[in-house]
Amino acid sequence: MPQDERQAQTLSLLAQGEMEIKGRMPWSSNGTFLVGLCRGEATADAVYKPLRGERPLWDFPPGLYRREVAAFRLSEALGWGIVPATVLRHEAPLGQGSLQLFVEADFSQHYFTLLDSEEHHDQLRRMAVFDLLANNADRKSGHCLLGASGHIWGIDHGVCFHSQPKLRTVIWDFAGEPLDQALRADISRVAADPPPLDDLLSPAEVTAFALRTSAVARLACLPDPGPERPYPWPMV
Repeated sequence: MPQDERQAQTLSLLAQGEMEIKGRMPWSSNGTFLVGLCRGEATADAVYKPLRGERPLWDFPPGLYRREVAAFRLSEALGWGIVPATVLRHEAPLGQGSLQLFVEADFSQHYFTLLDSEEHHDQLRRMAVFDLLANNADRKSGHCLLGASGHIWGIDHGVCFHSQPKLRTVIWDFAGEPLDQALRADISRVAADPPPLDDLLSPAEVTAFALRTSAVARLACLPDPGPERPYPWPMV
């Protein structure tokens, strides 16, 4: 089955499948749940983040789940496949929230272990650029998942897309390196034709995203803020 058709079927299942909560995901600061999905003969597991499970933050408004969907739309617009399929669900067991396809991964692996293998470096560089564009305030090591095919997924994007600079990440090992021309071409394309984010972010955040994307497209190298690099806590 072609990739586009498979993705369309996955999004349809996420958006319309019957949901059954299997349990709460461990180690999550917000209410995050593993759910089973069923629509006809199609089944899958997904990660459900309802609005009512969010803990208030002083610098982000309620509705962090919308930013999970925004990150997926950005990933798809770039063509980088970083974020697993993610949709809004208005009707769900615990109310409105986001629903993201659960990806099978080697959960003993994370950014700091993946960094040891040079074969992963191109994917990790790409994720570093993605986080610049999304203004990711919380790229922990454990938010990088190694899938069965060797693909590296990025998850947990609930604190992205702020209108003010908020970048906090563990991915600083490529700082100062030249920005790949192919990545710059993808970014320039998105800057000219951005994904629809108006239904997910505030007008100020949409404007900031547009300005940020144009600025990153002009970068010659990945930025290096110096010794005071903003890391998230905890880092894993």
